[in-house]
Amino acid sequence: MSDDHAYQAVSAYGSEISRLAPTPNIDRIARNGAIFLNSYVTNSLCGPSRATMLTGQFSHMHGFTKNGQRFDNSMWNWPRALGQQGYETALFGKWHLNYSPEGAGFGAWKVLDDQGKYYNPDIITPEGRGVVEGYATDLVTDYSLEWLEEERDPDKPFAILIHHKAPHRNFMPAIRHLQKYLGTEFPVPTNYFDHYDGRPAAAAQEMNIYEDMYEGHDLHMTEEVGSSELRFDRWPDDFARMTPEQRAAWDARLQANNDAVNKADLHGRDLALWKYQRYMNQYLATVSAVDESVGRVLDWLERTGLDENTIVVYTSDQGFYLGEHGWFDKRFMYEESLRTPLVMQYPGHIAPGTRVEAPVQNVDYAPTFLDFAGLPIRDTIQGRSLREVVDDGGAPADWREDIYYHYYEYPGFHSVRAHYGVRTDRYKLMRFYGDINAWEFYDLATDPTEMHNRIDDPSAQDVIAELKGKLVELRAQYKDSDGPAVDDPLSAVAKGKRDAQAAAGLHHHH
Repeated sequence: MSDDHAYQAVSAYGSEISRLAPTPNIDRIARNGAIFLNSYVTNSLCGPSRATMLTGQFSHMHGFTKNGQRFDNSMWNWPRALGQQGYETALFGKWHLNYSPEGAGFGAWKVLDDQGKYYNPDIITPEGRGVVEGYATDLVTDYSLEWLEEERDPDKPFAILIHHKAPHRNFMPAIRHLQKYLGTEFPVPTNYFDHYDGRPAAAAQEMNIYEDMYEGHDLHMTEEVGSSELRFDRWPDDFARMTPEQRAAWDARLQANNDAVNKADLHGRDLALWKYQRYMNQYLATVSAVDESVGRVLDWLERTGLDENTIVVYTSDQGFYLGEHGWFDKRFMYEESLRTPLVMQYPGHIAPGTRVEAPVQNVDYAPTFLDFAGLPIRDTIQGRSLREVVDDGGAPADWREDIYYHYYEYPGFHSVRAHYGVRTDRYKLMRFYGDINAWEFYDLATDPTEMHNRIDDPSAQDVIAELKGKLVELRAQYKDSDGPAVDDPLSAVAKGKRDAQAAAGLHHHH
């Protein structure tokens, strides 16, 4: 599992961006097995998504609704359930649910501290914590292969979670990849200069590439020609922890590109477009090491013959904006962050080249692994086993047709308002609540980039009424009573005023 890896940046999904920056090893999994074309999250945020992956429950059920909370490590999770049935279990990389996974049932673990750092990260182990020299993506892969080769009991089945920090902000590629896409012109999304008409919550966010990205921290821009001094660097530790050799190698590879933009003295639209290209080349170069990591693991499985009897899954904790609507980050229920890449191979059980159209969500991972391991699926789990949709490539008649989503973290980073919603194969209905109390409705067949909120369109009212009914059903099915009820317009406004007063000023200070 990686962090913030957009499906648009996985070449198996066929986007224009990914054709220019392919992911051949992640694509191998899709070729060897299945690609899920309609894979969604339940809450597009790192911590909540990880807790959902582990428990098979929506945020309001496992209790981890927003980052900064503490996950209860004693809670049931599928790796512990496998461990109790004789599996060797391990976790390496990003945890981000608590200080450490102590007590969460893993036989072995080494995790990044909190969000993790790209260079010379703090690593927490059962023995304590310390700084380890190296690049996070490579370290996580090294730890994983060491455990597979030397530390586990080879006579037992195993479950390993290889969880990368990359390509999470601030998008620091490995030095070997730093120049990989410099000079590549990536296609600019048609709605990069979105004005957010008719979408008040979209207008109120603070995740715009050309306005909200930090020029030093995120975009690695320098103060002036000839200088390696970074512009505004919000969290200087990301660079300060590099060794002098690493920093010199980093600066040398970006110097010419930085000098060129400083010489050009760009402003306005031109600078906004340059920032998009710099974001893309740094983000996609950061993905390169993740793809290499996947290749190393697949090669090891093939070399040892274990690929024949091992389920391999690649996914991300959510999707990410690559300039659509002018954005980076996630959180919203719009397509780019609602969707997440998901590919899975299991020779002899999943036919190569399987393309799954059925809508799936991250509540489905836990029951899938229990099912394949021959364990009963607990009644606390709110998803269903993906084995049902990969077997013949077709979903059973009673498979879900619609997916439910709920995002909570406001006030918070990027100022995205709390909202919930439903997505069918064609339509999407969202309810924002709090200080911005608004409904949004999209017909994805005619408006795939979600630019036209048709909530007030007279010709759409029958469909909207039907979707509101569907939302009532889904909220009851998943036992979600958080936020205002679907048919409750007033209390949301009152609650929004109360919330806004309670949080006055808070969201301006991130």
